[in-house]
Amino acid sequence: MSIDKNQNLTTAIQGLIVWTVIPLMLNWISKQSYWFRRFINGGPTVLIQQGKILQENLHREHMTVGDMMQLLREKNLFNLAHVEFAVLETNGKVSVLKKTEDQPITARMQGTLVVNETEPRIVVIDGDVMERTLDYLGYTKEWLLGELMKQGAMEFRDVFLAQIDAKGSVYVDLFADDIKQAKIKVRPLVAATLKKAQADMEMFALQTEDPAAKEAYALDAAALKELIQRTEPYLRE
Repeated sequence: MSIDKNQNLTTAIQGLIVWTVIPLMLNWISKQSYWFRRFINGGPTVLIQQGKILQENLHREHMTVGDMMQLLREKNLFNLAHVEFAVLETNGKVSVLKKTEDQPITARMQGTLVVNETEPRIVVIDGDVMERTLDYLGYTKEWLLGELMKQGAMEFRDVFLAQIDAKGSVYVDLFADDIKQAKIKVRPLVAATLKKAQADMEMFALQTEDPAAKEAYALDAAALKELIQRTEPYLRE
């Protein structure tokens, strides 16, 4: 209709309506009926079960061994001996379950407690500290400055970008890319580390519900505060 001026407008619109309505109807019916969805889209086909290739299913899907191997290689599987179960999905891709002995070891298998992964947060942009984000993550500016100093920054304005992940690791990109680790001044770093420890103790005292632990953290925080005040003159550059 868009390129043929002699095309009848009414006929073209009727055709567009038909080709629009039918797919919408089929889509709606597929969502309502599992059996209709299986009839239209088909179902997954098992290609490998308990490490054995099901040749009849390969033939039914008009696949060769080469086709199957190509799909497995896309999953970084080159050795059939490592495959316990493989299914050809309706979208043409293969889902694979490796044999138990070939699966990677996870923290759960080892019984190791790990920190839940969360979205890394940016805490410094163009030398400006995102204080609300830092407070939300539970860190202090003193702790952050200490981490930045470890990577060559002397103050926040030296930092182009800083990001904290779920484990508390800090990624730092400095304005001056040629700053070397040797240029880090030790005394301000020690002061920042002490302030970080004090802030951690205060945070632990607020978070714990154990009265004894709360009192211990509060005493330690007070002792660190006194130590920082006494040593501050000696930790200046």
